[in-house]
Amino acid sequence: MNLINTLQIPTSKLDLFIRSVEISSYLPGRVRLRSSKLISNPALEVEVQAQLGAFPEIASTETSTVTGSILIKYEPAVLRRNAELRKVEEYIMTHAKRR
Repeated sequence: MNLINTLQIPTSKLDLFIRSVEISSYLPGRVRLRSSKLISNPALEVEVQAQLGAFPEIASTETSTVTGSILIKYEPAVLRRNAELRKVEEYIMTHAKRR
């Protein structure tokens, strides 16, 4: 048994980011996250857009500095080809408030 997986320790910057936000909703191909740190923080918005936009498997990302919302859209089959993103989606599936 892998201790890191058992303890759910973040293994990448993306994994750490996902664990630092509220996962509002999840449907395959669509995830909504919320972060109070994003509210009135355009510099963070630019960073989030750049970081998530670096993944070609993510079709689009919409952010709002008014609500702190991050909407991520993707094709599930395409995203799951990337092992890191597949792991993040699995975490999101089990921690989303609404499915």
